[in-house]
Amino acid sequence: MDGLMQGKAVVVTGAGRGLGEAFAVHIARAGGAVVVNDVDAELAERTAETIRAHGGRAVASGHSVAEAGEAQEIVDLCVKEFGGIDGLVNNAGLNYEALPWEDDAEQARELVAVNVLGVVNTGLAAIKAMVDAGTGGSIVNISSGASLGQRKLGVYAASKGAVASLTYSWALDLEDVGIRVNAVCPLAHTRMVWKSERSLRACPPDRTPARIAPVVLFLLGDGSDGITGQMIRCNGPQLHIMGQPFLKQPILERPIWDTETVQKAFDEVFSAHLENYGLEKRVPPRLRKWTDTTSPRTA
Repeated sequence: MDGLMQGKAVVVTGAGRGLGEAFAVHIARAGGAVVVNDVDAELAERTAETIRAHGGRAVASGHSVAEAGEAQEIVDLCVKEFGGIDGLVNNAGLNYEALPWEDDAEQARELVAVNVLGVVNTGLAAIKAMVDAGTGGSIVNISSGASLGQRKLGVYAASKGAVASLTYSWALDLEDVGIRVNAVCPLAHTRMVWKSERSLRACPPDRTPARIAPVVLFLLGDGSDGITGQMIRCNGPQLHIMGQPFLKQPILERPIWDTETVQKAFDEVFSAHLENYGLEKRVPPRLRKWTDTTSPRTA
């Protein structure tokens, strides 16, 4: 894939280590210029120096994506140093596990500020620069399969669900101006995985961030022309497109719904159409007596 990103400039947030570092290094190896952003400025500089030491082009940024003004500075740095911005990888993120009744509002707020507002802040700044330049571009948001719902990850899952919704909406808005917007849902052996025994069981050490990077590189490159609005999951050996929410049949209609008719609709129709929920696809209580299924509590 050498030369795939030749002449392109890309911002990668959260690139001090882990997935972001792998993305930045692969982009540079493919000929791209990279703004290596991480709120830990020393880590950002370390990644940038590694790229430069191997003949690549990179500058470091210690700005916080959670602050709109600082996110703008990240994009401005890319334009100043490399003459424009062709790609953005919204990778910066936080994660923690907590049962809902044990969760902490301040910790939740901090996570949302980075995982959701960080994507909004950096995304809007990059979009404006791309639209002004008139040359199009590619945005890759990092979401998660947890957006489908996962135990002890309510706030994190919600934040990644927001990233998915942003991806769909931005893809619709930006197609006519030549900007592709996709999301990658990675599973790799990183610090986020180390924090959870459950995640460690599902993600052995050989599933390194470097195994996810080619997917991101492809979506940034011209070979992904015509691909937008997609959620793409990769866990190392598996690569697939995730389904998107849809309006499920049957759709019942009546002039006015009241509580009694809603009850009747669920008793007589919808109870047979309830969706299994969460990433583990847990069977709804009303259906368990028919399926004789005991859902696992460890997924």
